[in-house]
Amino acid sequence: MSLGSFIKKQFIDVLQWNEDAEGVLAWRFPMQDFEIQNGAVLNVRESQMAVFVDEGRIADVFGPGTHTLTTRTLPVLTNLKNWDKLFDSPFKSDVYFFSTRVQTGRKWGTPQPITIRDKDFDMIRVRAFGMYSYRIGDPRAFFTEISGTRDTYTRDQVEDQLRGILMATMASSLGGSNVAFLDMAANQALMAQQVYKDLATAFARYGVKLDEFNVASVSLPEELQAALDERISAGMKGSLGADRMSGFTQFQVASSIPLAAQNEGGLAGIGAGVGAGMAVGQAMAQGMTGAFAQQPGVPAAAPQTPAAPAQDSIEDRLSKLKGLLDKGLISAADYDSTKAELLKKLIG
Repeated sequence: MSLGSFIKKQFIDVLQWNEDAEGVLAWRFPMQDFEIQNGAVLNVRESQMAVFVDEGRIADVFGPGTHTLTTRTLPVLTNLKNWDKLFDSPFKSDVYFFSTRVQTGRKWGTPQPITIRDKDFDMIRVRAFGMYSYRIGDPRAFFTEISGTRDTYTRDQVEDQLRGILMATMASSLGGSNVAFLDMAANQALMAQQVYKDLATAFARYGVKLDEFNVASVSLPEELQAALDERISAGMKGSLGADRMSGFTQFQVASSIPLAAQNEGGLAGIGAGVGAGMAVGQAMAQGMTGAFAQQPGVPAAAPQTPAAPAQDSIEDRLSKLKGLLDKGLISAADYDSTKAELLKKLIG
């Protein structure tokens, strides 16, 4: 290359990013036909980092400060492009700037309910909403995993990616915990803490550092919420242990009696056949016996041991359960959870 052609080449003396556009997280310095001059100045402001990429490979990462680009500060590029030979091998490299400011007040939510496993209700569907904040913590990983070689990469684009990660992590975190969901719902800070730990790990893989995460509201499906409201109105108190769930089942049987009376065939018309009618009758008899025993002056009747009804096969119980669902006597959530328990017994 002649000295004249070398002088005519267009060189960049200063590389910097003023962050003129709002919401831009990654920005590529416009090179066009320019080349970086040996000794050029790279200005990286506070809350920024810069990445040099040569032919698709990350050559170096620069933090905040003023950097003079020489063969001493860029030894990797020196070996790649022979800067020490006055650009005998033309040097052009992409420079990407990344904003490391904390992105605050970002909203998250579950437009569609997510299904989680719970030790009290087995499988439930929940909606939740809240706020979170994050920033780019590792520009190298962020460039490799998410932003790539785009001219600009915005906050909205990265949050489209983070939303899916958040939903999947939340379902896994809540479902895998040993804390009952109702306990978490009553203590939203506990719920946020449980999700935060797993979500921070998931974000870190993509070079994103989770700063804060909180839960503003949690809601259950209408049918489950209605069942809980009924339980509260019936004066049932205490934790939701195994015996507690058994008590709630008895309460549901008692609540279904007025509905059964309106169906064709009375109690047997519930859809579970004679066996269900007998079970409901026994529940009524036990409830009435307990009520009379509480009246003053009325002797308590001697407890009678009912004859054990013949056990239906699991296939028959599944068929009857489907009948209850078709008649609208149980909710889809009750159907799904009971069906799962029966299939588990069947499969072993």
